[in-house]
Formats: sequence, C-alpha cells, structure tokens
Amino acid sequence: MSSEPWTIERICVALGTPALTQSFLGQINRAPAHELLTVFAKWERIAKDTVAAVERGRKLAAYDARGEAAPGPWIDATDRIRTAADRSRASGAA
Repeated sequence: MSSEPWTIERICVALGTPALTQSFLGQINRAPAHELLTVFAKWERIAKDTVAAVERGRKLAAYDARGEAAPGPWIDATDRIRTAADRSRASGAA
C-alpha cells in the first residue's frame, strides 16, 4: 500500500467507478463544514477497502493463472447467492 496521504483526488481514483466517485464528490461537496472530516473519513475507509479488495483479487487471479488453488479455506456461496437472486427476481427486483 502506498504511504501517500489520502486526498479527495486519491479517493476518487481508488474508488474506481464513475458512480462511486460521483457519490463521494456529491457528499463531500454538500457536507456542512462540521461534517467534512466525518464524510471524508467514511469515504477514505471505503477507498482503502476497495484498494485492498483489488489487491486480494489480483493475488487470487495470479494463483488461478498458474492453475493453482487459492490458499486458505473458502466457502462456496454460489447456491446461497443464486437462491437470493431468484427470490429477488420473483419479487420483481431488477
């Protein structure tokens, strides 16, 4: 991880999608002065979590590219996710 300080620009880049970036910028721009640090800290955490998830994904992709099993215990949640998606579709969700 980089030791550079977190800035609005760095958070925007780390978020990785225009939708998240716009949400962040909208919230930071509308926040009253006394809430700026709280809003910034919330999005800094989201950005850090996003960067960490991308790094984990790249490491796992490297195992997959080598044809190796990913290290550690893994729980297959495919059936649970499919069931939840089917329930959502049945209730009219997109």
